[in-house]
Amino acid sequence: MKTPKRLEPLIDSGLVDEVIRSLKSGKEAAVYVVRCGNKICCAKVYKEADQRSFRQSVLYQEGRKVRNSRRARAMEKGSRYGRHEQESAWQNAEVTALYRLTDAGVRVPLPYNFIDGVLLMELVIDADDNPAPRLNDLTLTADQAKTYHNFLISQIVRMLCNGLVHGDLSEYNVLVGSQGPVIIDLPQAVDAAGNNNARAMLERDVANMRAYFGQFAPELLTTDYGREMWKRYQSGELFPETELTGLFEENTQAADLLSVIREIDAAREENEARKQYLQAL
Repeated sequence: MKTPKRLEPLIDSGLVDEVIRSLKSGKEAAVYVVRCGNKICCAKVYKEADQRSFRQSVLYQEGRKVRNSRRARAMEKGSRYGRHEQESAWQNAEVTALYRLTDAGVRVPLPYNFIDGVLLMELVIDADDNPAPRLNDLTLTADQAKTYHNFLISQIVRMLCNGLVHGDLSEYNVLVGSQGPVIIDLPQAVDAAGNNNARAMLERDVANMRAYFGQFAPELLTTDYGREMWKRYQSGELFPETELTGLFEENTQAADLLSVIREIDAAREENEARKQYLQAL
């Protein structure tokens, strides 16, 4: 096929030897199957901001740190340079997330290189060495649905333990490779501790998985892994090996305000007595 303009510099530099075919074009990027030496990879070419259909990037960027103060000021002002830097930060977020999650044992495509807005990474393949289908393209048995759902819940847990929430997880950005599901598309991944929207996004991710797999295994529709997961995360009781129940009960018991006030008064009196004792010495 004709080489896309954005991939020409990678061919000129020898990073890519051949563009084999287009794989998909989504709201964030166009993806191509490419040959790099004797390895078949995929090249994700990010679209410019004005060509993207993903319009809620501000919600996802909350909590992301920009170390360079000049860049941070420019991004806040929305200058031409600032918009360029904001776009670069958006793309780099996926690269950073892929490396972090790979190290954490989350099943995502292995990143190989990132240059000029093009991400070279592993091509996820099926048992016949063809590009893996999206989860949405498959019809599952009830057992397959429950197996894949359990696995993806465990992956979401691993992500959260690493401080990240996918933020846009659905059946459209999970591939099913020869070794099972692989999570893709992470430029909008959010900082679980630094983004005020993290909890809502996590619960939405989990709800999307529940709704999709619930079509094939209706018993999954009654689970509530999202709120259970977040509660354990907030209390420091969530670990990669944590076994969740899928059950969650909201604590609706009213606080005993009189007991709280008594404890505060007792602490204040104890502190005052300590001060008087020290002054008397």
